[in-house]
Amino acid sequence: MRIGSVLSLIALILISCRGNPEQKQLQVQDQINRTWKPDYARGFYVEEMKSGIHYLTVNSPWPGAARTFRYALVPKAKLNSHRHLIDSVDGVIGVPVNRVILTSTTHIPALEILELEDRLVGFPGLEYISSPGVRNRIASGNVVELGVNETLNTELAIALDPDIVVGFGVSGAPSSYTTLEASGIPVVYNGDWMEENPLGKAEWIVFFGLLFDEKNAAEKAFRRVEQAYLEARKLAANAPERPTVLSGSLYRDIWYLPGGSSWAAQFIKDANAEYLWEGNTESGSLSLSLESVLEKGSNADLWIAPSQFTSYGEMQHAEAHYSQFKAFREKRIYTYALSEGPGGGLLYYELGPSRPDLILKDLVYWFHPGLLKGYDPVFFKPLER
Repeated sequence: MRIGSVLSLIALILISCRGNPEQKQLQVQDQINRTWKPDYARGFYVEEMKSGIHYLTVNSPWPGAARTFRYALVPKAKLNSHRHLIDSVDGVIGVPVNRVILTSTTHIPALEILELEDRLVGFPGLEYISSPGVRNRIASGNVVELGVNETLNTELAIALDPDIVVGFGVSGAPSSYTTLEASGIPVVYNGDWMEENPLGKAEWIVFFGLLFDEKNAAEKAFRRVEQAYLEARKLAANAPERPTVLSGSLYRDIWYLPGGSSWAAQFIKDANAEYLWEGNTESGSLSLSLESVLEKGSNADLWIAPSQFTSYGEMQHAEAHYSQFKAFREKRIYTYALSEGPGGGLLYYELGPSRPDLILKDLVYWFHPGLLKGYDPVFFKPLER
């Protein structure tokens, strides 16, 4: 009886496999073919399976995130037979994605670079988008206003029937995302803003390439940016002088400026200038007193990114002590606040993370006059007199 029971069980298993060939194929083929990791970005990677499925993992999409997020990217022809994967991942997504809701202007350039603006169906805060292609779609009524990211209009979002929502969190997942996921819409977290390396932020275009089944095109686009960035850095390294640089400004008696290990500080270093706080190890921002900044930065050669100020008059009116800085008196302050899109959004925040090569060229142009002849700065412009 015992032997007969074992034989019956084996026969049942064999019959089950014959009756479900797709399941049998999954068991045989669903093995890792290779793991692709970015060269600079630390926030995501992908496992490419022999079955054609890609597992996208997003690490730390916000500060202190307690876990990673994993998504199964399944070719749409195989989607119905792989929906069971939802039990082991945070979302099962049919690729290529055709209808997407984005939630940050930093996501927009990826669509523009990949020429996929027509995939965008909804966004919170349309007035901040500067991309000409997307603005044309907004004007035609093809992109719907969804309110504010933290309080996304979930009713409108669900009605748009998107394939996915690409979201982000500052200190955790917004509650509106839970509502979307409960309705069956996958929310894929993007953590590009957490990257500290300028090229690391830009490499997140490959994240979007994976979602739209355009990974090769995304990698090629990134390599062009990488090459331009490295060429500008090499050019700056040959400059005869290394000017000292101050950044930031006062807000309610606190001077906010980039930490020495931050994204912004890396640009200054790669532009071959001395950031006065480059020895600091903070990757975020520093909160200092006016007195401490004056003590260290009063003789800085240049001053960049003085918050939202656009003129010396505005700065003088806001704080008379600004005139104690050499860079203020010698009119060597450069701001990104003068480069606005049609709706008033700042190009630096929308396009800058995807085009660090342009940010670096801007800084090299101002830090080392004559080194980039014929170049027209994109983001940083002289403060108006």
